[in-house]
Amino acid sequence: MPVDARVEVDTHCPYCALQCGMVVRDERAEATVAPREFPTNRGGLCQKGWTSASLLNAPGRLTTPLLREHRGAPLRPVGWTEALDYVALRLHELRDRLGPDAVGVFGGGGLTNEKAYLLGKFARVALGTSKIDYNGRFCMSSAAAAGIKAFGIDRGLPFPVADLAAADAILLVGANVAETMPPFMRHVRPAADKGGLIVVDPRRTATAEAASLHLQPAPGTDLALALGMLHAVVADGHVDHQYIAERTTGFDEVWRIAAAWWPQRVERITGVPAADQRAAVALLARARNAYVLTARGTEQHASGVATVSAWINLCLSLGLCGRAGSGFGCLTGQGNGQGGREHGQKADQLPGYRKIDDPAARSHVAGVWGIDAAELPGPGPSAYELLDSLGTANGPKALLVFGSNIVVSAPRAGHIADRLDSLELLVTSDFVLSETAAVADVVFPVTQWAEESGTMTNLEGRILLRGKAITPPVGVRSDLDVLHGLAVRLGQPAERFPVDPETAFAELGRASAGGPADYAGVSYDRLRAGEALHWPVPTADHPGTPRLFLDRFAHPGGLARFQAVDHVGPAEPPDPEFPLHATTGRVLQHYQSGAQTRRVPALMNASPEAFVEVHPDTAQRFDVQDGQWALVESRRGTVRARVRCVTTIRPDTVFLPFHFPGAQRANLLTNPALEPTSRMPEFKVCAVRLGAA
Repeated sequence: MPVDARVEVDTHCPYCALQCGMVVRDERAEATVAPREFPTNRGGLCQKGWTSASLLNAPGRLTTPLLREHRGAPLRPVGWTEALDYVALRLHELRDRLGPDAVGVFGGGGLTNEKAYLLGKFARVALGTSKIDYNGRFCMSSAAAAGIKAFGIDRGLPFPVADLAAADAILLVGANVAETMPPFMRHVRPAADKGGLIVVDPRRTATAEAASLHLQPAPGTDLALALGMLHAVVADGHVDHQYIAERTTGFDEVWRIAAAWWPQRVERITGVPAADQRAAVALLARARNAYVLTARGTEQHASGVATVSAWINLCLSLGLCGRAGSGFGCLTGQGNGQGGREHGQKADQLPGYRKIDDPAARSHVAGVWGIDAAELPGPGPSAYELLDSLGTANGPKALLVFGSNIVVSAPRAGHIADRLDSLELLVTSDFVLSETAAVADVVFPVTQWAEESGTMTNLEGRILLRGKAITPPVGVRSDLDVLHGLAVRLGQPAERFPVDPETAFAELGRASAGGPADYAGVSYDRLRAGEALHWPVPTADHPGTPRLFLDRFAHPGGLARFQAVDHVGPAEPPDPEFPLHATTGRVLQHYQSGAQTRRVPALMNASPEAFVEVHPDTAQRFDVQDGQWALVESRRGTVRARVRCVTTIRPDTVFLPFHFPGAQRANLLTNPALEPTSRMPEFKVCAVRLGAA
C-alpha cells in the first residue's frame, strides 16, 4: 500500500479510549504496526492493537459510493457526485415538506474531535435539525451526568492514568480491563501486587482473577452494595470528617439513606458477604493512595446516574477526590468517548461541553459559526428516543449515520432495525458494509484511522494527534469531505465546513473557548511537538490541566456535592417466566459491534461466534449442554449462542458478548428502559430464560 513521504508515523491505536501509542510502518508495500512507549500503554499493545493493520486491507473495503434507488433494490456503485447530489436532493425535499426535524443525525464516540464537532455543526446549521445524538449516549452518559452532579464537570479520569501505579488500593467497579483494555492492567498491577485490588463484577473475569478481593453482586444491585460500603465507612470509623467539612456539602442527607443499608441487609440483596464489604472498605481507608474507578458494568442501568453517584459518595466519604495520588474516575470506553461527548454531537450540547439551552453558550458558538443564535435549534431527543421515533408521525423520516453500527449496538435491536426500515432515507458513512450500511439507501466509503489526520481525547482528557500514515484507496474520502459536500449542496458557504482537519480543529478551539472543555490553547503544532495537553487548555501558553480538583471542584463555591440516592433495583427483575439475569459485555478479541474486529482473521479465529456463559447447575436446570447451541430469550427477542459452562458465574446469571450480528446479537435481548437523567438504556441487566436450540 502506498504511503506518504514518511515511512514511519507515530500514531495511536484505532480502538479503545486508552489510545495506546503505536507506530505505523510501511514494509514491502504492506502497512504494519508496532507499539511505542507512551504513558497509557507503556510500550504494550493488546491483541486488537497488534492486528489493527489488518483493518487497512480489510476484506470488503468500500471504495465507491453505493446507492439503492428504492427499497428492495440492490445497492449499486455510483460516483461521488451522483451520491452526494442524490442525498442532498432527498434532504431538501424532506425538509421542504416536513421541516428540518424530519432529518436526524446519529454520530459515534470513535469519530475524531474534528468530525464530532463538524457533525454537530452540520446538523444544527446545514440541516437546522434538533434531532442529533450519538452512540456515546449508550456508553458514558450516566458516568458523565454523575460526575457533573458531584464535581461540576465531567472528565473521565481527572488525573493521568500513570498516577494509578502509585496506588495502594484500587476499587474497580464493573470493569473487566484485562480483556477490554489489557495494557491498562500495567497501571493497576502494582496495587494488585500489594493486595489492594478490589473488583466488583457478577462474573469471575480475568480482571477479578487478579484481585485480592472479588465482590460478586447480583446484576442490578451495585447501588445497594455502594450504600452498604458507605454504611461500613461510617460504622467502622473510616469517615474523613475534616475533608467532608472543608471540601464537600450534602453528607448528612446521604447518611440518612445509607444508615438503613447495613452490610448484612445488603448481603441479602446483593449476595456479597458483609465481611467482604467491610474488608473492601478497610483496604481503601487504610491505603495511603486509593482510587475508585467505574465502568459500563455499573453505569449501564436504569439507575446508572444514582449508582455512579453512590460510588462517588463512597469516595468522598473517605476524602479521596481532589487529592494528589487518590481520586474517583470512570473508564471511558470508545476511542474518542471523551472528546466525542464534548463538542456538540450530543442532543443537548454545544462545543466545549456547553449546554445548548444556555443563552450565553448559544451566543458564543453562533458567533464562531457566523449565524444568529436564534437560528440554532434547541435540545433534541436522546439516542434511543431518537431511534425509537424513526419513521413515526413526529419522528425523522431520514437518518444520517456516522461512525456507528446501530443494527448491532442498539438496545432492543430487532425493534430498532424495524424503525430503520421504516425510514424514507437512510445514509451511512463507513469503510466496510457494516450491518447498518447493508440496509442503507446510500453508503459513503470513508477513510479510517491511519489514512487521515485528526485528534482524539483519551480517557484521561489528554488531546492526542493521530497522524496520517497511509494513503487511502482511490475513491475513498473522509467524513469531513462528506459533510462539506452535503453542506455546500444544502446552500452553505464552502468555507463554513472545512475538509482540512487542522483548520477544523482551530475552529473547534475557538468554539470551545471559555467552556468547561476548553481547547482554545491547543494547536496541531503543540501536539506535533509532543506536548502532553490535558484539557482545559485556555491559552496558547497554558500547560494543560493533567489533574483537576486539587484546589477546588468546579461547582460555584468550589465544593463537591454528595448526592442523596437510594437503591431501586433493575427495571426488569427475574420472574417465573424469565427467571435469570442476563448481562452483556466484551471479550478480549473484539470491540464494540465487531464491525472492525470481525474482519480481522486472527481475531475471528480466536473468537468466531457468540456464546452464553452459564453456571453448570443452571445448564442442568434448563437442559442445555456445554458446547451446544442454546436459545436465550427475553421479552424482546431471542439470541442463538453456544453454551459455555463456567463455575465462576453466579447461578442466577448468564453472560453474552455483544459483538456478533444476526441471530447472535445480544442486543436483541436488552431492555431499553432509560435512566431518567442520562437517558442511558439498561444494557447490563434484563430477565431471560434459557433453552436448547
